[in-house]
Amino acid sequence: MSAPAHTQELADGKLRVERPADGVVRLTIANPAKRNALDHPILDAITSTLQQLTSAGADARCVVITGSGGMFSAGYDIGEIPDEEFEERAEALVAHPFTEAIDALEAFPLPTLAVLPGYTIGGGLELALACDLRVAQAGIKLGMPPAKLGLVYSHTGLRRFLDAIGAARTRELFLLGSYVDADTALAWGLVNRVSSAEGLEQAGMDVALELAGNAPLSQAGNKRVIAALLAAEGELPADVEQELIELRRASFASADMREGMRAFAERRPARWQGR
Repeated sequence: MSAPAHTQELADGKLRVERPADGVVRLTIANPAKRNALDHPILDAITSTLQQLTSAGADARCVVITGSGGMFSAGYDIGEIPDEEFEERAEALVAHPFTEAIDALEAFPLPTLAVLPGYTIGGGLELALACDLRVAQAGIKLGMPPAKLGLVYSHTGLRRFLDAIGAARTRELFLLGSYVDADTALAWGLVNRVSSAEGLEQAGMDVALELAGNAPLSQAGNKRVIAALLAAEGELPADVEQELIELRRASFASADMREGMRAFAERRPARWQGR
């Protein structure tokens, strides 16, 4: 194993990029004031870094995404958007930089690994799920809170969960809006391995080194075959897809989502109005 190169800081220091071993590139989300929430600069930096690593001459054989400060990510950074700007700015964040980062992860030709040292919530969980493999710290919580926030989740994101854990468990995550622990996530197939807190970094590095040490043509080819098989059910009809997009957009414009965000931040039950 070679000595780690210097750390590169992107997104005003909220994304760290380093090479802890030959062929391994690690991206660390570092936004502690907001529990590693994913904002526009972080998402853009993830996308641009992955695109650079995909370019000719890049020697990355495995990309690891993790979080600092005992957290992976609390999801989208939409909690402090003013009411009068909420619909437009929240939809813009989710529909563009977040989708682009997810697409860049899924398009990366070689293996990706999420190492989860703490809470992995909402868009943070989808970001982890877009990676090929996930290693979680024992005792952490993973969850999808749209039902607590008044949000209709994207159909592309829900498809990702259906492919990974099936319809029954996807319904449990999204309709209950409760958290599951790491052991439950392992049993569901939401994560691949669980490690103790003291062993997590090494466990993640062991998986990353094994991924980076395998044949790159095989890795890229098998990733492509798996993606093609998952997509083989066919695309949604255009009118249905547009209907689902409009459902999500309407949720951003709703009074219920503003109330859900306030109630979540204030740690109180929401008072839903159904509009």
